[in-house]
Amino acid sequence: MPCHRQLLQGDFWRRIPAYRGVVRGEFHEYRFQMRHSVTRADQLVKVVQDLAPKSFYADVADGLARAPMSVRVSPYLLSLIDWDDPYQDPIRRQFIPVGSQVLPDHPLLGFDPLSEQSDSPVPGLVHRYRDRVLLLALDTCPVYCRFCTRSYTVGGDTEALGKLSLKAKEERWKAAFEYLAGRPEVEDVVVSGGDCYNLRPAQIEYIGDSLLALPNILRIRFGTKGPAVMPQKILTDDAWVGALSVVALRAHRMGKEVAVHVHFNHPSEITQMTKDAMDVFFDRGIAVRNQAVLQRGVNDSVATMRELTRRLGFCHVQPYYVYVHDLVSGVEDLRTTLQTAMDLEKRVRGDTAGFNTPAFVCDAPSGGGKRSVHSFEHYDRETGIAVFASPAVKPGFFLYFDPVDLLPEHARERWRDPGEQRRMIARAIAVARAEVRAHRGASAIDTRDVEGPIHAWWES
Repeated sequence: MPCHRQLLQGDFWRRIPAYRGVVRGEFHEYRFQMRHSVTRADQLVKVVQDLAPKSFYADVADGLARAPMSVRVSPYLLSLIDWDDPYQDPIRRQFIPVGSQVLPDHPLLGFDPLSEQSDSPVPGLVHRYRDRVLLLALDTCPVYCRFCTRSYTVGGDTEALGKLSLKAKEERWKAAFEYLAGRPEVEDVVVSGGDCYNLRPAQIEYIGDSLLALPNILRIRFGTKGPAVMPQKILTDDAWVGALSVVALRAHRMGKEVAVHVHFNHPSEITQMTKDAMDVFFDRGIAVRNQAVLQRGVNDSVATMRELTRRLGFCHVQPYYVYVHDLVSGVEDLRTTLQTAMDLEKRVRGDTAGFNTPAFVCDAPSGGGKRSVHSFEHYDRETGIAVFASPAVKPGFFLYFDPVDLLPEHARERWRDPGEQRRMIARAIAVARAEVRAHRGASAIDTRDVEGPIHAWWES
């Protein structure tokens, strides 16, 4: 049997000391997963016990004290971590910080890296693209990811960061619906947050029905990390699955579409329970697409990315996007270079069918939207500066920066000097503009839109 079909099953959670006596029916219940999720370093010690050394727990406590994101890890996820080598484990790296691996943030990193709040006509509604919007329905998740691009609102305040509150409230949602009713060009709504897993069944139906009642809304995408971190909910929360299924069926009868967008980053996150959960959506005719985030030490190898793509396809999940890691505070150890994304895309494409091959994209900082990793106007591998244009979204240029620690030493030295930072950026912009002008005569497409402003949060 091919490796990507050999999914973990059995009572694997019994390897964890605190779960040795947990029977299958109890572990498979989503309420058990929620009730026993670990949110503090001392809880982790009680659960994992002597599987990890005391020095590791001290390292975790240090990491949590410096992290901008709260920690919340389900028993299911804890059971998937290789506790013989927790420092290198790809699941641990995503959810449990350790102080010894913390790197300084990039000098030009911002609090809201994608400038979502700047594109919010009403609180919690991001309208960046012409025909689609993002509804941040709530600010909580079943599990918190260290690398979350919305750490400015998700997960509650931490020792390192106070946050914007976007609670699940009908009055805020109604303001979003009223806005959408007056924007006939909007046809597509992504309902995210936070995480739709944490919406009650009645809230799923209320949001879904309210959007379906708008004649201009043709597509709804419910975004959730849940299936990757707690598949038990889909298998045991009949009311939640039922509410989503009802909305999807109503949409289908109206000639509209409801899809679920999930978030798996590593093959180890996909178990037999995952397959069983995804089969529930498949049986109901609900399309499921995956959006992964490229992370150093997690999925930045060809073998890992190919295996992830194959396993997703086996579980009826379409590999949709692989995002270059956003410039998020506190997780520089997880970011890698734009060149890594391009190399991976080249080696993954062709391994399986095109419709099951993800697009590798960079969500251009400061509101440029998703751009193919190959579509930059200029990319300087020495300084790590990539310049993108996004004509359909906004005129001008958008800048992405590789992690400083992965650059040559002479470039690292330049990044320590604010004056050199400005000079490096000015040169990258100048080269990008020259490239655009040089190719203008060879293209029938008007390129005046890249003569516009430089979109950068630090210049706002």
